[in-house]
Amino acid sequence: MTRPPRPTLLYSAIAVLSWPVLRLAFRYRARGTANLPPEGGFVLAAGHVSNLDPWALGLEIWPRRFLRFMAKSELFWFPLSVLVSGVGAFKVHRGRADREAIATAVELARRGNVIAMFPEGTRRRKGLRKKFEAQAHTGAARIALEAGVPLVPAGIKGTDGLSRLAAWRVFYGAPIELDDLRGREMAEAAREATDRLMAEIQKLEASL
Repeated sequence: MTRPPRPTLLYSAIAVLSWPVLRLAFRYRARGTANLPPEGGFVLAAGHVSNLDPWALGLEIWPRRFLRFMAKSELFWFPLSVLVSGVGAFKVHRGRADREAIATAVELARRGNVIAMFPEGTRRRKGLRKKFEAQAHTGAARIALEAGVPLVPAGIKGTDGLSRLAAWRVFYGAPIELDDLRGREMAEAAREATDRLMAEIQKLEASL
């Protein structure tokens, strides 16, 4: 059995320091961990309300697993790039289809990494939910389909309420059914998988 990739020392150090703060001050709680694949890579996708969303998604599965996620290329300048890379990020050029970032994510997933994705692309603003039918991007589904790994939905709540110490809640859902989509034309399969994904994310968020 292949051992899953381990977090960096920086990732683990931040997790150790932040764990008691999030547990006590922000009442961090996560449900549905039994839905997460126990071995191998997968894509973990959620709605995007805050820049802190990756940490909410990843803290519950640490130290056994850790998240890899895309970060805008503007953040990769020295010395900030050392920190950004150390917490699991890899570069994406926003505003255009970045095949290199998708290829990197596919390869990481095949190696057993957990890839965090936010199909809406940008954070929701002023508490408004975007219309996922028109706004959600298909990148998360494409990565899962190309890599041959599970696509797992998650709901997040509270990460946008830092100043008022809002409670952080995460709910991991069951993997999206993809078997009937494999072998179909990629654009069509990714669109259908994304529609299924966003419907499940909405359900998970509504239950938090």
